[in-house]
Amino acid sequence: MEDELRCPTCKQLYANPVLLPCFHALCLGCALDIQTPYTQGMALAAVGGSAAGGPNNPAAHNGIHAASNSSAAAAAAAATAAPSVVPTANGPGTRHSSHSSAASTASSATGSESVTSDQDQSDKVSIFSEADSGVVCCSNTSRPVSYAGTAQGLQGLLQGAVVAPPGAAYCLTCPLCRKLVFFDDGGVRNLPTYRAMEAIVDRFCAREALRCQMCETDPKVASLICEQCEIRYCDACRELCHPARGPLAKHTLVKPRGAAQQRESVCGEHEETLSQYCLNCKIPACGQCIGEQRHQAHDVQSINVTCKAQKTELSHNLQQLSEKARSTTEFIQRLKGMSDKVTESCMEFERLVHAQCEALIQAIHDRREYLLEAIRMDKDTKIRILKDQQSNCTGKLQQTTGLIQFCIEALKETDSAAFLQVGSMLINRVANTDMTWHQEVTNAAPRVSPIVDLTLDDAALARAIDNLNFIQMKAPLTPTILPADCSAENNSVTVAWQPPSHSFVEGYVLELDDGSGGEFREVYCGKETICTVDGLHFNSMYNARVKAFNSAGEGEYSELIGLQTAEVAWFTFDPVLSGGAGSGLIFSKNNATVSVEGWEHRVALGSVGFSRGVHYWEFTIDNYTADTDPAFGVARIDVARNKMLGKDEKSFAMYIDRQRSWFQHNSIHERRVEGGITTGSTIGVLLDLERHTLSFLVNEMPQGSVAFRDLYGVFYPAVSINRGVTLTMHTALDAPKMDYF
Repeated sequence: MEDELRCPTCKQLYANPVLLPCFHALCLGCALDIQTPYTQGMALAAVGGSAAGGPNNPAAHNGIHAASNSSAAAAAAAATAAPSVVPTANGPGTRHSSHSSAASTASSATGSESVTSDQDQSDKVSIFSEADSGVVCCSNTSRPVSYAGTAQGLQGLLQGAVVAPPGAAYCLTCPLCRKLVFFDDGGVRNLPTYRAMEAIVDRFCAREALRCQMCETDPKVASLICEQCEIRYCDACRELCHPARGPLAKHTLVKPRGAAQQRESVCGEHEETLSQYCLNCKIPACGQCIGEQRHQAHDVQSINVTCKAQKTELSHNLQQLSEKARSTTEFIQRLKGMSDKVTESCMEFERLVHAQCEALIQAIHDRREYLLEAIRMDKDTKIRILKDQQSNCTGKLQQTTGLIQFCIEALKETDSAAFLQVGSMLINRVANTDMTWHQEVTNAAPRVSPIVDLTLDDAALARAIDNLNFIQMKAPLTPTILPADCSAENNSVTVAWQPPSHSFVEGYVLELDDGSGGEFREVYCGKETICTVDGLHFNSMYNARVKAFNSAGEGEYSELIGLQTAEVAWFTFDPVLSGGAGSGLIFSKNNATVSVEGWEHRVALGSVGFSRGVHYWEFTIDNYTADTDPAFGVARIDVARNKMLGKDEKSFAMYIDRQRSWFQHNSIHERRVEGGITTGSTIGVLLDLERHTLSFLVNEMPQGSVAFRDLYGVFYPAVSINRGVTLTMHTALDAPKMDYF
């Protein structure tokens, strides 16, 4: 609290504090020191100084404001209540005397006589409030000088042409908020005494028991203070450091201030106790003030009631602020407690990093031994190869040397017949040896190079070491789904998302609901940021969400995105589902048309399966030349593909010829219906999985009643044909209205 009790100018505890209109306080002596006589140029300089030399300072653009009624009343109330004292002649840099005056009765009386009704009227139309003021005006009257002017005058003020109110003689700039205050001849003595601050300072001084400033160790309680030196002394230090002789004999030693005296505030005009409070003017007043014209028709309340109400409000606000302070204190204690945990965790992490680096170093050592062993093995291999080559060349040389020596001895033979017996053989051997010598020895090269033709590729490892750094291992942030890259086509949806920024991600989990707002289920887990999910229900709204994860945990789910699958299905035949290249089926027209060359029935399946909804598709008979029975219907994915549709328990079909049709399932055919097909006929298949039924139409007319009921599961459009039949499938059709019976 002590900082609140120190003057912003002298940095000492307030002495005779006065209250500025901006609600900042100054010692009266400090205020007298920094007030200056008003001239037009000095006012401009004061405003410029408040801007701190640049247009970016907000204080340079605040404009001129008028003091509010609360400040005026406070000035009026305290102008004559404070004791009249004579200020010292100290300069701006010298601490003022503790006897500096808080008011001047003479100037107050002079200012009171200058109040006019015109001034009161101008106060009512003041266009500025002190609450956001940059320049305020005070006088020694019961009402401060206010500014009221034309729009042109206001524009000039806002542009920096500061014009003081009439009668301005002094000005002062608040050292805290840099707001400019004008005064009349009374100067800062018009400011009200800050009685609350004065009382608090007195209580603080009494409670703190001010200590001696000259004691070197363990300062004692000060018994005296020198008004000229402004230093506190205990009895021992006073005798030693401030003897009452020589120049110091003229200094005034007084007791340090004690507790504040209880004083009653009295009206500056009528010398009566301030007992009422004007709610309109927001000033305290005495009984005579209330009876005057300026308070007529104003709401008035007892000053004690108003004080109690404001104290109650302040207490409530203080309670809330105290709760925040208590919470902040607990938070600070928690922060202090965390320092030990930080130290402990950092030490543990240091040990972990040291162990990891040692493991990396050991791995490099192990790899070095492996590489050196590989070099040694390469050396041994090369030496062995060179020794083998050397041994081979030595043997060849020995054989050649022996042949040469034998031939020399043969040349020494004198018996011609004996020489001719082996001469041809020796000539051939020498010629062959010479030829092979040229090939095996003369042109031969070392089988291995004596130089190691290897190099150690350490660039990647060096880069990895350079990039070795810490990563913040915490659960990743939320990925962002990219609606522009998401789509729904037929019964599949594609979801794309953007990785979370500033997060280490090891993978993503994509989840979809059941298309009816039910529970979510995982449909993808991996590192990709786009995924297509097939095999969904038609005419359904799927909600998708994605989350990221790493070894530290899972992040939050992204926002949901809704994707609507197609209302009606578009599909073709699927050659792969139909058995592939070995099925014998021939597909054309983008897999919409199918035919077959063999006489055996072959099953062709559609590219999508249905488990919910109402679906309708048609087949057009492009060619029908043989006496065959094509079958139309639905089948499960594992239907037998080399039998007529309906021959096994996996398929439900209607097979038809030129005259009639039958419904068939699991080799049981029943309910013959008259009416067949020819080239150009149309077969419609209606799969209603809401009623779980299957119906057929021939040339847009129902072919009997409902063919099959109680169909549950996933069913694919299917047809079985053999030679002589060509069909084209048409999809994305609206289902016809049927009377079910």
